[in-house]
Amino acid sequence: MNARQLEKLGVPHEAVPAAIQAIGALTTGGAVRGKEVPAKIAAVVADPNAYLLDPQLGTFAQALVDAGGPAEPPREPAPYQTWGAAGIDEPSHAQMRQACTLPMAVGGALMPDAHVGYGLPIGGVLALDNAVVPYAVGVDIACRMKLSVLDVPAWHLSERHKFEQFRMSLENGTRFGVGVDYKTPLDHPVMDREWWCTRVTRENKDKAWRQLGTSGSGNHFVEFGLLTFKEPVPEFDLEPGEYVALLSHSGSRGTGASVCSTYSAIAQAKLPAKYKELGRLAWLSLDDEAGQEYWAAMNLMGEYAAANHDCIHRQVTKLLGARIIAGVENHHNFAWKETHDGREVVVHRKGATPAGQGVLGVIPGSMASPCYVVRGKGNAASYDSASHGAGRCMSRTAALSKYSWNAIRKQLEQQGVKVLSAGADEVPYVYKNIDDVMREQRDLVESIARFDPKIVKMCGDGSKAED
Repeated sequence: MNARQLEKLGVPHEAVPAAIQAIGALTTGGAVRGKEVPAKIAAVVADPNAYLLDPQLGTFAQALVDAGGPAEPPREPAPYQTWGAAGIDEPSHAQMRQACTLPMAVGGALMPDAHVGYGLPIGGVLALDNAVVPYAVGVDIACRMKLSVLDVPAWHLSERHKFEQFRMSLENGTRFGVGVDYKTPLDHPVMDREWWCTRVTRENKDKAWRQLGTSGSGNHFVEFGLLTFKEPVPEFDLEPGEYVALLSHSGSRGTGASVCSTYSAIAQAKLPAKYKELGRLAWLSLDDEAGQEYWAAMNLMGEYAAANHDCIHRQVTKLLGARIIAGVENHHNFAWKETHDGREVVVHRKGATPAGQGVLGVIPGSMASPCYVVRGKGNAASYDSASHGAGRCMSRTAALSKYSWNAIRKQLEQQGVKVLSAGADEVPYVYKNIDDVMREQRDLVESIARFDPKIVKMCGDGSKAED
């Protein structure tokens, strides 16, 4: 029998050499006649574990076990729909197509801010049947947006003599950079949660506590700006007008990254040989112990990320002498068990905002462009999702070689945006136009308020961004 005939019997490509050796052992001396060989091979394919100790077929049976069982017939990739296709490059589509070939993939969506990430593109939405992919959630698990409306007169943002108080509250209310922490940890009830649920969360608890209230690197920021409501918004119970607001973007810090790397490594080690090319798209079944552990750790990181923002907003507003009167927040880089088209699926939103019917969210632009508070429309084709921002259109390496941060900072100040610290890899020109992105997703969300950045704080040490 040749390789093609063997593969028709269900022998995976990588087990074909062992099958050919087994056939030689069977037919030598006439123990098995040629016409009986296909049936014998099919029997081993059907139950390789029963033949592991067979002197003639054991090696072939082990090759089948190592390959993850019999070859499966070619499967059509799960479908996905794209928003803003004109602004999305082919590598992002290639990543999305590969993700949709996972054996448990149900469907997906690509948001208008999409760009290449690790495994799943940032801006990718992936629905799976009873499985979770750590890298389809992301390195910075539960990365999050939080906006707080303050009881500060709007005109304070434009008064020069008020600037120092705003600056001081941002500079002293949080810390930026990879590995930064507080020597005296901040108090928050999240540290009384079940950190013992997995080894990696248990071992990282002290680090997580010290990093509570910090902001990370890359595109993470904390900023003051002007929030404008043109008409009443029942969820906010505020009159139309302009308000000072505090906006932050960060996630689960170093502990979230450790959870991702630990469980992705476990998932990749479990990948059958026929799926090895999927690499960072390796999955964990939610029926298995490792999958259950990851799910518990991911949800703990969701609580931790929310607490992180709570600490930042609490500290910054206290230093400003302000009070929070309303707000909105949401995760991205997370997975949810949801019902779509009558079945429960695990919806991964990597750099995508939940946008179910009536669900509020925050979609930022850049340090010099608007952010929008949105209300979801519950579009089933997007798995109730929208973009999580404007999306990059230039790599960090290209930006660093093209732009001078000091020159850009002066331009921004002339436009009324004061940036306390940032890197050239985060200048406004590296992002897509947020208004174009919003137009591309009019069927996903409606804008209910606009936030314009005025005083911005980011990491300025050139640290690598978190995915």
